[in-house]
Amino acid sequence: MKWLSYRADDPAPNESTSVMNTDYLNAQRINTPEAQDHSEGVLARTLEQQTAKLPSDVWLWGALGSMGLSLFCRLSGNRDHSLFIGQWAAPLLLIGVYNKIVKVSGSDRVDHSY
Repeated sequence: MKWLSYRADDPAPNESTSVMNTDYLNAQRINTPEAQDHSEGVLARTLEQQTAKLPSDVWLWGALGSMGLSLFCRLSGNRDHSLFIGQWAAPLLLIGVYNKIVKVSGSDRVDHSY
Protein backbone atom coordinates (compact mmCIF):
# COMPACT_ATOMS: atom_id res chain seq x y z
CA MET A 1 0.00 0.00 0.00
CA LYS A 2 1.36 3.40 -0.95
CA TRP A 3 1.17 6.22 1.56
CA LEU A 4 1.01 9.80 0.41
CA SER A 5 2.85 12.41 2.39
CA TYR A 6 3.16 16.13 1.91
CA ARG A 7 6.96 16.11 1.77
CA ALA A 8 9.38 13.48 0.61
CA ASP A 9 11.41 13.62 3.84
CA ASP A 10 8.37 13.05 6.09
CA PRO A 11 8.18 9.57 7.59
CA ALA A 12 5.28 7.58 6.19
CA PRO A 13 2.93 5.92 8.69
CA ASN A 14 3.53 2.20 9.10
CA GLU A 15 1.06 -0.52 8.17
CA SER A 16 -0.11 -1.04 11.76
CA THR A 17 -1.78 2.38 11.81
CA SER A 18 -5.22 3.02 10.40
CA VAL A 19 -5.69 3.41 6.68
CA MET A 20 -5.90 7.18 6.95
CA ASN A 21 -3.84 8.59 9.76
CA THR A 22 -5.84 11.80 10.02
CA ASP A 23 -3.89 13.27 12.93
CA TYR A 24 -0.68 13.03 10.93
CA LEU A 25 -2.27 14.43 7.77
CA ASN A 26 -4.07 17.26 9.57
CA ALA A 27 -0.94 18.31 11.43
CA GLN A 28 0.94 18.54 8.15
CA ARG A 29 -1.88 20.47 6.47
CA ILE A 30 -2.38 22.99 9.31
CA ASN A 31 1.27 23.90 9.73
CA THR A 32 1.85 24.99 6.16
CA PRO A 33 2.72 28.61 5.36
CA GLU A 34 -0.17 28.66 2.87
CA ALA A 35 -2.64 27.83 5.66
CA GLN A 36 -1.21 30.57 7.85
CA ASP A 37 -1.47 33.16 5.04
CA HIS A 38 -5.08 32.32 4.14
CA SER A 39 -6.71 32.00 7.55
CA GLU A 40 -10.14 33.48 8.27
CA GLY A 41 -10.62 36.90 9.84
CA VAL A 42 -12.35 37.62 13.12
CA LEU A 43 -15.65 38.70 11.52
CA ALA A 44 -15.96 35.60 9.30
CA ARG A 45 -15.08 33.28 12.18
CA THR A 46 -17.63 34.97 14.49
CA LEU A 47 -20.42 34.81 11.89
CA GLU A 48 -19.70 31.14 11.18
CA GLN A 49 -19.74 30.28 14.88
CA GLN A 50 -23.10 31.99 15.35
CA THR A 51 -24.79 30.59 12.23
CA ALA A 52 -23.49 27.10 13.02
CA LYS A 53 -25.77 27.14 16.07
CA LEU A 54 -28.83 27.21 13.79
CA PRO A 55 -30.14 23.95 12.33
CA SER A 56 -29.60 23.63 8.58
CA ASP A 57 -33.37 23.31 8.11
CA VAL A 58 -33.83 26.99 9.00
CA TRP A 59 -32.35 28.09 5.68
CA LEU A 60 -34.37 25.56 3.68
CA TRP A 61 -37.66 26.48 5.36
CA GLY A 62 -36.86 30.16 4.97
CA ALA A 63 -36.35 29.70 1.23
CA LEU A 64 -39.54 27.64 0.87
CA GLY A 65 -41.43 30.21 2.93
CA SER A 66 -40.24 33.03 0.71
CA MET A 67 -41.41 31.13 -2.37
CA GLY A 68 -44.81 30.53 -0.79
CA LEU A 69 -45.16 34.15 0.30
CA SER A 70 -44.10 35.25 -3.18
CA LEU A 71 -46.80 33.05 -4.71
CA PHE A 72 -49.38 34.46 -2.31
CA CYS A 73 -48.39 38.03 -3.21
CA ARG A 74 -48.55 37.20 -6.90
CA LEU A 75 -52.03 35.66 -6.62
CA SER A 76 -53.14 38.68 -4.59
CA GLY A 77 -52.14 40.94 -7.46
CA ASN A 78 -49.12 42.46 -5.75
CA ARG A 79 -46.58 41.77 -8.49
CA ASP A 80 -43.77 44.01 -7.19
CA HIS A 81 -43.79 42.49 -3.71
CA SER A 82 -43.97 39.04 -5.25
CA LEU A 83 -40.82 39.59 -7.30
CA PHE A 84 -38.97 41.12 -4.36
CA ILE A 85 -39.81 38.34 -1.90
CA GLY A 86 -39.27 35.60 -4.51
CA GLN A 87 -35.65 36.67 -4.88
CA TRP A 88 -34.93 35.79 -1.24
CA ALA A 89 -34.97 32.04 -1.95
CA ALA A 90 -31.64 31.80 -3.77
CA PRO A 91 -29.58 33.71 -1.16
CA LEU A 92 -31.18 31.75 1.68
CA LEU A 93 -30.34 28.44 -0.02
CA LEU A 94 -26.81 29.64 -0.73
CA ILE A 95 -26.31 30.64 2.90
CA GLY A 96 -27.64 27.21 3.90
CA VAL A 97 -25.16 25.40 1.68
CA TYR A 98 -22.29 27.52 2.98
CA ASN A 99 -23.42 26.90 6.55
CA LYS A 100 -23.52 23.15 5.92
CA ILE A 101 -20.02 23.15 4.41
CA VAL A 102 -18.68 25.04 7.42
CA LYS A 103 -20.35 22.60 9.82
CA VAL A 104 -19.04 19.53 8.02
CA SER A 105 -15.51 20.49 7.06
CA GLY A 106 -14.75 23.68 8.91
CA SER A 107 -13.77 26.91 7.29
CA ASP A 108 -10.34 27.46 8.65
CA ARG A 109 -7.39 25.11 8.88
CA VAL A 110 -5.70 27.31 11.47
CA ASP A 111 -7.34 27.71 14.86
CA HIS A 112 -6.22 30.96 16.46
CA SER A 113 -8.34 30.48 19.64
CA TYR A 114 -8.42 34.09 20.70
